[in-house]
Amino acid sequence: MTSLSQGVWAHAHIASSEPAAQATVEAPKVVRVTFDSALEGALSKLTVVDAQGKAVTNAKPELDAARKTLTLSLPALTAGAYQANWVAVASDGHRTQGSFKFTVK
Repeated sequence: MTSLSQGVWAHAHIASSEPAAQATVEAPKVVRVTFDSALEGALSKLTVVDAQGKAVTNAKPELDAARKTLTLSLPALTAGAYQANWVAVASDGHRTQGSFKFTVK
């Protein structure tokens, strides 16, 4: 009888974000999302859109050395509502996605 470790079918789930979901903040220079497992950088994505759904930057997110944190550099954001959208592809190929909103003062 064989047993599979729990990590075999892992999905990457969000562990934390900067800014935090639903936070009202001074204009951030980056959006950073950290996951609970390693990601495939070429397949994982992070974008930020304004209240009209328009992308605020064409920059590509960077993946840290531990392959758990995506960081997206932002231009100077004006006051208003924004949404960060992420797609995380775990090293085993499983895909999760989500979003969170934040407000710039």
